[in-house]
Amino acid sequence: MDAARVKAWGLGFGVFSSIAFGTSGAFGKALIGAGMSPLQASWTRVAGATLVLVPVALALRHRAAGLAVRRRWRLLLLYGVMGVAGCQSLYFVAASRLPVGVAILLEFTGPVLVVGWTRFVLRTSLPRSAAVGVGIALAGLACVVEVWTGLRLDLLGVLAGLGAAACQAAFFLAADRASGQIDPLVMTAVGFAIATVTLAVVAPPWHVPWHVLTGDVAFGDHTAPGWLLLTLLVLISTVTAYVMSVAAVHRLSAPIAGAVGYVEAVAAALFAWLTLGEHLSPVQLAGGVIVLAGAFVAQRSVAPRDPMAGQVPVMETAGLTPGGG
Repeated sequence: MDAARVKAWGLGFGVFSSIAFGTSGAFGKALIGAGMSPLQASWTRVAGATLVLVPVALALRHRAAGLAVRRRWRLLLLYGVMGVAGCQSLYFVAASRLPVGVAILLEFTGPVLVVGWTRFVLRTSLPRSAAVGVGIALAGLACVVEVWTGLRLDLLGVLAGLGAAACQAAFFLAADRASGQIDPLVMTAVGFAIATVTLAVVAPPWHVPWHVLTGDVAFGDHTAPGWLLLTLLVLISTVTAYVMSVAAVHRLSAPIAGAVGYVEAVAAALFAWLTLGEHLSPVQLAGGVIVLAGAFVAQRSVAPRDPMAGQVPVMETAGLTPGGG
């Protein structure tokens, strides 16, 4: 297969992955509206994905999985608790109290927090474009939450969205440290297994209202079986999205892969509008574009410019696998 065709397939995988990730907010919000708490909906999502991903990882990467768990268990623990459990559960909390489009835009300020961590905690000098990106993203964020109105949006929802951004930043940093050391499939499977156990502490499975899955759930102006929405959330919004993202990363250059990942925010807002009837104001839409532009600039400023051969620079591709969306 020639290079052009490989990149074309990679672009297709990347776009499909981003769209698949973008559907999670609407599916999760429907289940939450039917009686699940955001944490319960998040647990059922990661638990379902774990049941699929762990057997696949053991079948294809059993030696790599054992080695990674023994040698890099601290990093995997951070990834599972923050990058998966924290990011996805806080995103669902935000999406349950805010329009899905606003929740995903808040989460996508994660790269801005990475810039702050890199500059002020790690004390690493960054190009001027980092500060420019942060400034652009913060200006867009002000438009998204419409701060001049006295923050009419639900405050807890906004804080949860920003918490999801912090967890997304932890995902970026953990994945960056794991680049070239832990197989992506192994890291994803172990991360979801850890997230399943972590969320079970705060959302015990025996407290989940399982009757939601056996009844019809309101989905915008229509209804759908609860089990079907959960199946789509697990298989499409999670498993397929992660697998396709890995396939995309392996076929695209890092800058293209990173850019494609921002399709997720657009897809989430559009899917919520089409299925749930949610819409953003013109100012919020403009702010969303500004947030994504600023986050994109900030992400590029801390991305490695000359990655080692065979490694995937995670800061360039993390937009494809954000863990929350």
